[in-house]
Amino acid sequence: MITATRLLPAGTWTGTPADTLALERDDRHRRRLVMRCVGKTVFLLDLKDATVMKDGDALELEDGRLIVVQAVPERLLEIVAGDPAGLVRIAWHLGNRHLPVQFLGDRLRIRYDHVIEDMLKGLGATVTPLLAAFDPDGGVSGEAHDHDHGHAHEHGPERHHHEHEHGHDHGEACGCGHHHHGHAHAHDDDHGPEHSHDHDHSHGDDHEHR
Repeated sequence: MITATRLLPAGTWTGTPADTLALERDDRHRRRLVMRCVGKTVFLLDLKDATVMKDGDALELEDGRLIVVQAVPERLLEIVAGDPAGLVRIAWHLGNRHLPVQFLGDRLRIRYDHVIEDMLKGLGATVTPLLAAFDPDGGVSGEAHDHDHGHAHEHGPERHHHEHEHGHDHGEACGCGHHHHGHAHAHDDDHGPEHSHDHDHSHGDDHEHR
């Protein structure tokens, strides 16, 4: 099977890609895995380290062909506060719930969660559901992620981030054409330091670690 061992960041490569790899955020943090593209190209991803593939990045195959990475839109909540201090307070609450957060200057984005949405409204935030690519921030020590799960633990309103990176790949391959809903669960047998966790926010407890 043909292999891809190089990830080229968006803006650093030119040419026409041979195929498109369409993935949600959880499936864009991988190291070694069989990948199936939108146009049916199949290849073995074999990177040195688990890496987050971002929208517009390209994977270079052994024969020189390029596979462009496409971030599939996901159900998100966009959060706006009345002032910067309010946004910092909200980020602190989200961090204490171990939620991956995408920071966009004057607003935040998280995955859709109706319990968290109610909590945010109670904090005075304006919350808007939307469909968009999700690229949570990872601070200085790596990308935050949840199904591959790194967590931004924010202690206090100063928003100090401590990241724990855990990727977990099982099984064989992913379907890469899930553009509208669901997760393209791509897994292999490469058990490194990574493992996955699921956090259930369906309860109403408001646990804050200060």
